[in-house]
Amino acid sequence: MTPAESAAPVLSVRDLRVTFATSHGEVEAVRGVDLEIFAGETVAVVGESGSGKSTLAASINRLLAENGRISSGVITLQELDVTAASEKTMTSIRGSRIGLVPQDPMTNLNPVMKIGKQIVEALEVHGLAKGSAAEAQAIKLLGDAGIASPEKRFHQYPHEFSGGMRQRVLIAMALACKPQVLLADEPTSALDVTVQRLVLDQMGELASELGAAVLLITHDLALAAERADRVVVMYRGEVVETGTAAEVVANPQHEYTKRLLAAAPGMASAKVASAAETGAADQPEILLELIGATKKYRLRGQAEPFLAVDDVSLDIPRGQTVAIVGESGSGKSTTARLALKLEDADGGEIHYRGADVSRLRGRELLSFRRATQPVFQNPYASLDPRYTIGQAIAEPLRVHKVGTPASRDKAVAELLDKVALPASFLSRRPHELSGGQRQRVAIARALALNPELVVMDEPVSALDVLVQEQILELMVSLQRELGLSYLFISHDLAVVRLVSHRVYVMRAGKVVESGEPDDIFRDPREEYTKQLIAAIPGQSLTTA
Repeated sequence: MTPAESAAPVLSVRDLRVTFATSHGEVEAVRGVDLEIFAGETVAVVGESGSGKSTLAASINRLLAENGRISSGVITLQELDVTAASEKTMTSIRGSRIGLVPQDPMTNLNPVMKIGKQIVEALEVHGLAKGSAAEAQAIKLLGDAGIASPEKRFHQYPHEFSGGMRQRVLIAMALACKPQVLLADEPTSALDVTVQRLVLDQMGELASELGAAVLLITHDLALAAERADRVVVMYRGEVVETGTAAEVVANPQHEYTKRLLAAAPGMASAKVASAAETGAADQPEILLELIGATKKYRLRGQAEPFLAVDDVSLDIPRGQTVAIVGESGSGKSTTARLALKLEDADGGEIHYRGADVSRLRGRELLSFRRATQPVFQNPYASLDPRYTIGQAIAEPLRVHKVGTPASRDKAVAELLDKVALPASFLSRRPHELSGGQRQRVAIARALALNPELVVMDEPVSALDVLVQEQILELMVSLQRELGLSYLFISHDLAVVRLVSHRVYVMRAGKVVESGEPDDIFRDPREEYTKQLIAAIPGQSLTTA
């Protein structure tokens, strides 16, 4: 018996319309959406950035931005009319009856409060546990969310956690009160595939054991098809297609759904980069080289330092893309920071064009900074909220005194066009853009100085598949045109296979396997690599 046949829906949305007041007039972000979720069911809402899917989730929790309002329609949580409920009522049900896993792990944890205390607070506020009982429950929740050594991690601060680990903390907090409805807004975009599988397994267990309804907001159609009972496809604020996951994947009806399926990267997708296409020579010049690099950190409550990077050696040839893959905490992002000289290695050597990076000073260091540009994982934290988008992209040009104001304006407009954003965005500020749009701005800014090496730390994890496809194709076309080199950090092995010339697999700070991507993914030697590949969602999707 299906959920629809067995009971009334836990959550019902009827003819929902959401309007935002902007400087350009009122904008209707959600237009006439109907949705039902039953106990024990997972419904995935899929769409690109700006489709209205996150606005839908925010409406259900009544957490719209100040300039947003529900202009019509009804949202019902069992017997409660959410649209008509008082703020006092909403405060009491947020967390207890409606759990939320937000998209951004960087801005949703208190930076001055220990992780454990934040979970304990959630338990105490809703009267579920107090004192030592709450602490024991919080430690269990951390462990259930896939965090190793939860007893030690309980006493640490958010800055001592990786992005993926912060997201797992938010998931633990959302599940703490055993809610009736779990709103998961891009809950795994910051997680590696193995932890993603663990987290989504936990959500499935929550739905079946507690009878909770799960609303999964995602831009990853492969993930939605694998994990959801039903899929709802949104485009420009409207639902354009809905059905079971199998129906939507096997027989998509709307042209937009067909485009999403075609753009979804998979292990069978055609590569967009190769050594021959990028003009790489048999023995290309080595642009950047790490030789036995190590990095240690002191962690609160631990006597011995944590070895984040352990004797790592790798080469980045001119005009090629070198990828590092691995779970959160494997050391891949720390390796990227060492390559950029954002942190100094404790051991080993790093050479750029044959020069020891640790010895660069003055003009030489400035030249290195200009030639090596980063794109960070988090598009929310990497843009200054005080700057317009035009000012943000132009900032590297101003700092390095490149060109005149007029030539800089022209360059910024061209860069914005290259990352598929309209010229009207030049005057906007970061808070007016979606996460995916902000990441495209960050990529445009990194390209402003025409660097030789771009270090990309999870650059497309926040992007929907259509924009992701554009960015990856842009990366490759720029590589062909300019001879760019990329150090590409990712937990998405399907994406890595598409764009890389060589792959390094990291685990616990060490390189455990390396080689050409087709060799790695066709015949992995290490059990760890096999586990990473097996955990890729939606491997059955075709790209017809």
